[in-house]
Amino acid sequence: MSFGLTFDKILIILVIAVFLVGPERLPGYAAQLARLTRSLRDLANGAKDRMREEMGPEFDEVDWAKLDPRKYDPRRIIRDALLEEDPAGPVPAGPPTPTRSSATAYELRQRRLGKGPVPPFDGEAT
Repeated sequence: MSFGLTFDKILIILVIAVFLVGPERLPGYAAQLARLTRSLRDLANGAKDRMREEMGPEFDEVDWAKLDPRKYDPRRIIRDALLEEDPAGPVPAGPPTPTRSSATAYELRQRRLGKGPVPPFDGEAT
């Protein structure tokens, strides 16, 4: 996450920032940076404490290094899934069982309605 910035480039950016800000405003900006850093640290610690409170004792038992997204390799995950043997094994195919009747949808509607009654009509739906 360094965005291609080396230590030399960061140092040059800091020196230019010091010249742009000036010596009279530099202590104020340094104090703001310190407050921002402190508030971000407090925010992170608060989130961690809240997770610990909600998860209970399981929070300390979680292996956080295993959940690091940088360690996920999609190729390895797919390879492991393909090499994994299915514990149930293949299911033998039996004779086909008919699941539908040969009646069409129109015939089924006619059977449900019967011959005499008029089908319901909703004028607002059309």
